[in-house]
Amino acid sequence: MKAVLMKEVNHLEFVDVENPQPKDDEVLLKIMAVGVCGSDIPRILKYGSHVLPIIPGHEFAGEVIGYGKDVHNWKIGDKAAAAPLIPCDECEWCKKGIYSLCEKYRYYGSRNNGAFAQYLAVKEHNLIKISEDTPFEWGATIDPAANALHAFFRADVKQEDTICVFGMGAIGLFAIQYAKALGIKTIIAVDVNDEKLATAKACGATHIIQSLEEDAVERIWHYTDGKGVSVSFDMSGVPIAQQQAILAAGKMGRVVYLGISHEGLSLPEKAVDNILRYQLSVMGSWNSFSNPFPGREWTEVAELMADRKLDPSLLISHKLELDQMPDVFKKIEKKEIVFNKIMFYPNGIEQAS
Repeated sequence: MKAVLMKEVNHLEFVDVENPQPKDDEVLLKIMAVGVCGSDIPRILKYGSHVLPIIPGHEFAGEVIGYGKDVHNWKIGDKAAAAPLIPCDECEWCKKGIYSLCEKYRYYGSRNNGAFAQYLAVKEHNLIKISEDTPFEWGATIDPAANALHAFFRADVKQEDTICVFGMGAIGLFAIQYAKALGIKTIIAVDVNDEKLATAKACGATHIIQSLEEDAVERIWHYTDGKGVSVSFDMSGVPIAQQQAILAAGKMGRVVYLGISHEGLSLPEKAVDNILRYQLSVMGSWNSFSNPFPGREWTEVAELMADRKLDPSLLISHKLELDQMPDVFKKIEKKEIVFNKIMFYPNGIEQAS
């Protein structure tokens, strides 16, 4: 089969490799769509993977074309997306059903070969059925959408909340869409890119803030009639946005950090004072997995997509063939393209429709 192999940091090759053979508890997927995650970019260009060489790619969906002898819930032709984390089922966190904190996990695309390939054998336990009329490319975005829902669950978001989201990558845009699906009336999107803000508006943001041109915190307090938001999310990982997420929160507000920064964070006196005086809750959100595995996050996203309450087509900015991937990552490194979700079709764009 054809695959994109990372042999070393910042080195991708389009190669021929052996077809995978499913083990007894695995399903063989024909990969119809696979997205580029924000975490794939630093992993490939800068930091490397846990295992090298490796086939990256962990946001994917495909068609069932085979399975092992212990698989009983799938049939040839089924459509499926896959959760990338393979929990150990042995550590204390797995036993508690908090799989996002598994201590001995494996992971498609970083510790195990992933889906930048035409085929992949996947644990049956990891698969999520997608409806017949859910496009494969939508199924390949369940991962980032599930990350957004996990953050909402961490903050126990309700319809009566007011929210702001910093960072309009895929997870941030799904957060906007999910807030709209919940019926939240005030949904504020903050970013530095006009195109991403326009997409946020299309996704359901009631207010957009260009934070290079406006004081984001001042505008948020204005849009909330001087109360601040009850929940703020940082999906960007940028320290200034992490600070602003605290400064935007009103009394008893919840602040959720999801974006990975690889940087330290120093808080100004005003932010620390707000945490104390407003009794803010500042929390992290990591991954998207809960009990029963892979979790409510995944099953609810699949249902929302089937019901057309989430629309991944608003996020997909590029549709490309697999052999274009090495050049695309060079362009990403040189900042030659602006993108939301880049989608690749290992078995051809025409077959994925």
